[in-house]
Amino acid sequence: MAANVPERLKISTFKLNALLAITQAINENLPKDDLLKRYEQILKEDLNIGKILIFKHNGVSWECILGSGIKDPKSYNINVDADLLKYSEITFVTSTSITSSSESFDIVIPVYNNSKPLAYVLIGDIEEEGEGVSPTIKHLHFIQTLSSIIIVAIENMRLFQESLRQIAIKKELELASRMQSMLIPKNDELPKNEHIWITSFYHPHLDVGGDYYDFIRLSENEVGFCIADVSGKGISAALLMSNFQANLRALFTSEISLPTLVEKLNERVLKSANGEKFITLFVAKYNYINKELEYINAGHNHPILYETKSKNLVFLKEGCVGMGMLDEIPVIRKGYIKVEQHTKLLCYTDGLVELMDDKEVEFGTTVLEQHISNNSDIKSNIDAIIEDQHILSGNKAIFDDITILGVEFYP
Repeated sequence: MAANVPERLKISTFKLNALLAITQAINENLPKDDLLKRYEQILKEDLNIGKILIFKHNGVSWECILGSGIKDPKSYNINVDADLLKYSEITFVTSTSITSSSESFDIVIPVYNNSKPLAYVLIGDIEEEGEGVSPTIKHLHFIQTLSSIIIVAIENMRLFQESLRQIAIKKELELASRMQSMLIPKNDELPKNEHIWITSFYHPHLDVGGDYYDFIRLSENEVGFCIADVSGKGISAALLMSNFQANLRALFTSEISLPTLVEKLNERVLKSANGEKFITLFVAKYNYINKELEYINAGHNHPILYETKSKNLVFLKEGCVGMGMLDEIPVIRKGYIKVEQHTKLLCYTDGLVELMDDKEVEFGTTVLEQHISNNSDIKSNIDAIIEDQHILSGNKAIFDDITILGVEFYP
């Protein structure tokens, strides 16, 4: 009975059954290797193809996802860019067409998706019929269709897994961002009294950042504050900064001197960062009674101090190298300021002064000096800087975290 079935019907039935089997396998969410195994079985057992090689782009680079019938696995180390990108349609090739391979192939079948090459299928060792045309050549378009279905399905799996990974990363970043925001004091938690008035602005470039500022009440009449910046960005910088915050809060007391504090922090950073990152830090103490401000600038951007009565403006530079740069800090210089008049202090991270203007020139500190050199309160100064630099209104030149800490001293 089967012998009377027309040949064309048999072929059509075979193709439909093969496509149905592959479609069912895809609908069953079979893993990539199982799909490739079924694909390989159809080509080798039903179409008598001896060699099959598939190169697929994984979003980053080309990789071989199937090598069947190859004697030496190393022989298909093909340079896709050099050997295959030139093919945009089914092409018969010679033994010398693919120069990177010691194996010979007969046909290259490109698979495109959204007008971009997604994969290349190479087949070889085609079994010829005694008379007439090879059955493989007869079914090339079917092989191309089958290959497209399989490879697009595998690509969709990859994209789905990538989507899940991105969702997981996003949730982790959101959690890290919430945790980090808990470590950084809010504006209403900063002191605002007859002795000192502190305000802040924190704008991470990513969900989490490597900038940090803090305020610590050391005693009834003495407070400490700091601003810091980790080299680099992202999760690793945020983790190091969180560790740094814990160490600083544990070590910073009224009894410890600032040089000793910096030495101990340097040891902790070296241990945590393993020499791969460093932290710049400006840390200070202020005494309400004797009106003395002492500080150390450990490689950080120089804070700007402005005395409103005398109109004197200075940069606070005294200090040492950044935390984690050297095993031992050779010299630590402590700065000292006697606050005798209404004084403003503007601390900031490098993300603020490295902003570019329309001519791709860094703004530097000139703009900051202009904004602080007046009798306005420090919050008004910071608000003006934020507006002037378009920090909250889509400034495309922002490529780093931006943190500002403003302090006013009332003698």
